[in-house]
Amino acid sequence: MKIGGFYEHQLPRPWTRDSEHRLFKDALDHIELADRLGYDYVWATEHHFLEEYAHSSAPEIFLAAVSQRTKNIRIGHGIVQMAPLINHPARVAERIATLDLVSDGRLDFGTGEGAAEVELDGFRIPQSEKRAMWLEGLTCVTRMMVEEPFAGFEGKYLNAPVRNVVPKPLQRPHPPLWLACSRRETILLAAKLGLGALTFAFVSPEESRQWVHDYYQTIENECDPIGYDVNPQIAITVPFLCDHNEKRVREMSDEHHGFFMYGLGHYAFFGNHEPGKTDLWNNYKTQPAKVKVDDPLASAAQSQTCVGTPDQVRAALRSFEETGVDQVIFLSQAGRIPSEMLASSIELFGKEVLPEVKERDQKRAREKAALRDRIINKAMARKRAPQVPKWGPTVVRAAGHH
Repeated sequence: MKIGGFYEHQLPRPWTRDSEHRLFKDALDHIELADRLGYDYVWATEHHFLEEYAHSSAPEIFLAAVSQRTKNIRIGHGIVQMAPLINHPARVAERIATLDLVSDGRLDFGTGEGAAEVELDGFRIPQSEKRAMWLEGLTCVTRMMVEEPFAGFEGKYLNAPVRNVVPKPLQRPHPPLWLACSRRETILLAAKLGLGALTFAFVSPEESRQWVHDYYQTIENECDPIGYDVNPQIAITVPFLCDHNEKRVREMSDEHHGFFMYGLGHYAFFGNHEPGKTDLWNNYKTQPAKVKVDDPLASAAQSQTCVGTPDQVRAALRSFEETGVDQVIFLSQAGRIPSEMLASSIELFGKEVLPEVKERDQKRAREKAALRDRIINKAMARKRAPQVPKWGPTVVRAAGHH
């Protein structure tokens, strides 16, 4: 089982002129430390307009900086919002390939539909059409990374002509593909398309065992790959803080991971957001009961965490290992957790727990490789040729000067 870290770049009010600068510089320091200690992955997501909850609107730039501050950790762009109104597939293919090149082939590429009305409506994307937009976008971008030239696409939302999209990724045919998931339905969709399931839902080991079983059964028997390789992996996200003082980290997690859940609820369920004016942190501190909205994520996050002493985190991870989960992603940067606490948690876990997790993972490597090869071979045999338009001549003539 691999260990990753997750960054949404939370930044509660009040802000100073230097707040965002400090936020990003601290995150780079933390990731450089995690890389030295042997963490396997770092993930950064893409969100827009989600004040205080996620100042992570250009993760490809942040991750490019990560690539130059680290040597071994895999860099997860998870997720890219694939609706063409947000990110045209050609621009995504260009950015992903470039990031893969500058990171020496360490990139994983996750995509998603987007969720919050604040950000979707900011690009005039109807909730009812976001999945269809995502599917067209992902279909195009996987082809653009492989085809020379890209043979074109005509769909409901996208009309892309023949072009050779350059550069191409270092990893061939393309970096491992993932889908952001929060429900069983989306996990099964990831499996049917040959995508890793990047699960941003807080579930217990008992629940994750069933999710893992359903995912692997579906990807082996029903997968029709959308890409040119299959990525049979399932990752689970959990809140994380580690310290020898259990009381200290649990109190800190209750407050600051509580803010994470409150922010999620505000943008996805109960919030009335006034751009530039709503004070999310103040509302959270004065109306904490709101987080108890009928949202299964909130109660799950409170019961299933990797928050505590090294021994407690060790035991929680063993529970996930036994379910067959391929990666546990630590959500630590949340609310106003001090940078020093984030760094000390990364270091304590990295020195006292991570080595034994990696040792067990290495012992299972051959078994996992055999399972992966079997699934990929069966799935790729089902892959269908892409449907491409019947274009006329593909020579593009320069307009010239008049």
